[in-house]
Amino acid sequence: MIRHDVLGQLPVRSALPPLAEALDRRGAAVLCAPPGTGKTTLVPLALAGLLGGTAGPHASGRDGADAVRRVIVAEPRRIAARAAAARMAWLLGEGVGERVGFTVRGERRVGPRTVVEVVTTGVLLQRLQRDPELAGCEVVVLDECHERHLDADTAAAFLLDVRETLRPDLRLVAASATTDAEGWAGLLGGGEGPVPVVEAAGVSHPVEVVWAPPEKPVRPAHGTWVDPALLGHVAAVVRRALGERTGDVLCFLPGVGEIGRVAGLLGDLGAAGVEVLQVHGRAPAAVQDAVLAGGAGGRRVVLATSVAESSLTVPGVRVVVDCGLSREPRMDHARGLGALATVRASRAAARQRAGRAGREAPGTVYRCWSEGEDARSPRFPAPEIQIADLTAFALQASCWGAPDGAGLALLDPPPGGALAAAREVLTAIGAVDAAGRATERGVRMARMGVHPRLARALLDGAPEVGARRAAEVVALLSEEPPRGYGDDLAAAWRTARRGGDAYAARWRQEARRLATAAGEREEERRKRNEDRHGKDQDHRGKGDGRAAGHGAGGDDAAAGLIAALAFPERVAKARGGGAYLMTSGTGAELSGTGGRPDAGDGTRLRDAPWLAVAVADRPVSAASARVRLAAVIDEETACLAARALHSSGEEVGWADGDVVARDVRRLGAIELAVRPLAAPDPVLVRDALCTGLRREGLGLLRWSEGARSTRQRMAFLHRELGGEWPDVSDAALLARLDEWLDVELGRARRRADLERIDAGQALARLLPWASGAATRFDELAPERIEVPSGSRIRVDYSGDQPVLAVKLQELFGLRASPRVADGRVPVLVHLLSPAGRPAAVTADLASFWSDGYRSVRAELRGRYPKHPWPEDPTTAEPTRHTTARLKRG
Repeated sequence: MIRHDVLGQLPVRSALPPLAEALDRRGAAVLCAPPGTGKTTLVPLALAGLLGGTAGPHASGRDGADAVRRVIVAEPRRIAARAAAARMAWLLGEGVGERVGFTVRGERRVGPRTVVEVVTTGVLLQRLQRDPELAGCEVVVLDECHERHLDADTAAAFLLDVRETLRPDLRLVAASATTDAEGWAGLLGGGEGPVPVVEAAGVSHPVEVVWAPPEKPVRPAHGTWVDPALLGHVAAVVRRALGERTGDVLCFLPGVGEIGRVAGLLGDLGAAGVEVLQVHGRAPAAVQDAVLAGGAGGRRVVLATSVAESSLTVPGVRVVVDCGLSREPRMDHARGLGALATVRASRAAARQRAGRAGREAPGTVYRCWSEGEDARSPRFPAPEIQIADLTAFALQASCWGAPDGAGLALLDPPPGGALAAAREVLTAIGAVDAAGRATERGVRMARMGVHPRLARALLDGAPEVGARRAAEVVALLSEEPPRGYGDDLAAAWRTARRGGDAYAARWRQEARRLATAAGEREEERRKRNEDRHGKDQDHRGKGDGRAAGHGAGGDDAAAGLIAALAFPERVAKARGGGAYLMTSGTGAELSGTGGRPDAGDGTRLRDAPWLAVAVADRPVSAASARVRLAAVIDEETACLAARALHSSGEEVGWADGDVVARDVRRLGAIELAVRPLAAPDPVLVRDALCTGLRREGLGLLRWSEGARSTRQRMAFLHRELGGEWPDVSDAALLARLDEWLDVELGRARRRADLERIDAGQALARLLPWASGAATRFDELAPERIEVPSGSRIRVDYSGDQPVLAVKLQELFGLRASPRVADGRVPVLVHLLSPAGRPAAVTADLASFWSDGYRSVRAELRGRYPKHPWPEDPTTAEPTRHTTARLKRG
């Protein structure tokens, strides 16, 4: 029996007429409604025509309960899909699987009468790939689209493509819990202009904000690490809230680990009659149902991840405690390491969280940060398409016929670097061809419902270890096991097999699904290829990676092979002290957590010469990745799984300050075998020498005083005359090594040979000989200038202006300063005393003789009385000697 009393209280009811009108007029609309207004539950029922005329007009604009149409509702999370289906079925007075059902990965509850089906966005993508027209479906609701999950953005793009080319009658609703809807309205409207935005006002009870930052500074979160001091503070704030306020407390934390630790700190609340519950994607269904059903009289503390921001409505909550952190996916594309990162929650997320306290009555939010910090938080969370691993997206787009997402209607374009990294992975596993189009193998991978890497491991590992065992390992990798399972993949596999926890139950269900898929796919492949097995070895080098004998091996060998097939660039070789080098070139270290004590495998990884790293992250500022889950393998398995990375040949390079020539067999960055080369390729040696010069600088050459002077004179002419006079800066010379150092590089074989090269002689090759200007080099920038005394004095070109440092008496008779560069530049004259000490500096000798000489003469005459100091230096005889010697002369 339909619960009209509840339906009539849902605020979104008022938005149904304008929503129906918008869909009739444009076929698409954006619905903005705060959490708890009924947008997830009432709207799909009304659009499907299941409420008759009691909830207002439905999407077709026609009256009557017989106008029933099929509606698909896409949710970003499995827990939200189950909860939404259960709530809608309850509103109809039915059980799930009748007129309302759901489908999530590994679980489907629908029946012949089902007209509203709630699915995850991942399931919707799979369905669109198999049936782009969505036959029988008339309306699709994309719920929580404001969260900007990658699957939701991709599904929206595919649906818009379907509406434009195949199903213009398909109606599309983008439902958002925020009012930031302009982007979605423009996207759905395409070239016809934005579609209507329909807003539903929620029941807005006031929420008091209490700023509750820690008294002492806490260390910033990095990776998945959160300072225990912050978690202790959050637990203290929860206790404070219980004492200061009434009602249930909803506490937001970034992840499952933090929820568990705070739950441990609050363990004694049970004695006071307060129930502590944990809500996250891994929580058992019974716990999720208990949270959503409300309390039985006692108070509750609900510890939740961001799933409770908008996807779930928890009844009875009057207080929210917000730790201020959330988790976002991050991808280190250069190293092939993806991980979740703990970040500051956006202001939009903080508003969503706070609103949960005012859902049913006035409430309070305790924010575990200061008001000043709040102003520095980002406005909105980053769209996943900008920060996440795009391998699965790229494969979906290729299967859709849009390699690299070309032509897809996306709110934000995918970053070029991330797409290139994704294309590289897909090409390596044989999922796409050179043009980026999906291969038959790639299409099969896309339909597996797991990351393409794991699909590759399942397809290629099943023939070697059996479909069941391959599926079980892939299921472990598709949802990382709890940390209590340890860091040894094989030990975690055994723990999951005998485990009775919620994770083990989900793992068994997913393993059965994957085993069925792998068995069917493998049987099809075996029938197609049994007559051409020997012809496909090259392709399987990219994708299949068959391993004779592994099928008969134990679980350890099977776990290692599957993990290595999934992540060949993370195959790692020990280099001592718990440190490893992965084939990608990234260093890795064991986290030190070990395995479960009862598994007896806690030290196996640390002693292993080879590992297949399944899960790793790279903490901020860390030089190496941190291994969180891995399997022990041998060198044979490593070479087999990562055979596409195998190479051998001569390697000549610059290392440790000299040329190193070796014959190397390697697996990516890992050296398997090395022997020195007696006669390396001269071209490679030359390249290595050039690398050494660029890395360590031109100081490797021999720079005599004359060579330095030549370079300074050339630099002076380039600065003053430009044109054909070359730039001889370090950067310019290193860029033109072949032009001026060609002969010497051809003869050199090692660093010592570079140290014997006369750099000045080599530099002369850059002079403009072709035009003949080089013959004037000594004239334009003379190395020495002859002064009136007959001395040839070296000119210093190291500064901004040429400098001639000469004893004052040697310039007697010279009326004007010397000039260089065709008379364009006066030489700066440093006039020295008879003892060679500075006496004066001038660039205008004539002016000095007339104005400055008199005072200098007076000073020097008293200090050096034996030297001539004529009153008129312009007519006096220049000299290097004393007055007495001049008379003797």
